[in-house]
Amino acid sequence: MSIIKQPLLFAGSIGEKHIYTLYDSGANLSCINPDMLADLETPVSLGRVRKIATAAEGHFIEVSQRVSLDFYMNDVLLSDEFLVIPGLSEDAIIGAATMQKWRIKLDFEHDIAIVDPKVAKMQLV
Repeated sequence: MSIIKQPLLFAGSIGEKHIYTLYDSGANLSCINPDMLADLETPVSLGRVRKIATAAEGHFIEVSQRVSLDFYMNDVLLSDEFLVIPGLSEDAIIGAATMQKWRIKLDFEHDIAIVDPKVAKMQLV
């Protein structure tokens, strides 16, 4: 089984930075380590603490914050909400919901993530 990680440029209201990001089709939601946010964005309260199930049976993580961030894949601007997970083992994770939203494809043969630039095209009416 292959793991796909790559540095992506993330941008928030405070600034931008490259973050080494894991693509995880087994994770439903995208998330970020709070240590990555100092130069990017101020987290926002979820209002109500959420308990997120982990791969370990009966184990949950309490999440109380989120951030909306832009990120770039091959110069294609994408954006989504990231849950702020204290103690996250990765700097950032792109989950299945984000991959489906932007039609990101994982190519394990070449260890790359692919996004079609047409998917992110804004249409003004």
